[in-house]
Amino acid sequence: MVEFKFSKYGDSMGTRLLGAKIRADLRPLLDGDEKVVLDFSGIDTVTNSFADECIAKLLLEMPLADLKAKTTFKGLTPMTERSILSALKRRQMQIKSK
Repeated sequence: MVEFKFSKYGDSMGTRLLGAKIRADLRPLLDGDEKVVLDFSGIDTVTNSFADECIAKLLLEMPLADLKAKTTFKGLTPMTERSILSALKRRQMQIKSK
């Protein structure tokens, strides 16, 4: 397993711009053979727009089953978890409606 620490970008994940940058940094790891631990330890805030841009937009590049198989989460607060799950659900519904 390889860990991807969001804390190296700060303690607040709030903008689409930051989400796009982190997704670009994260994406090559998902092409590897190892499972990627998405470590949110020390992160105070994750907005819905960040969660969509950084995590949920990965669904435009790979099916949900593949994303689940390639990643696991660590250090989520209940609010952070809700933001990420909500973004994933919305993005998945948007993809299915096309």
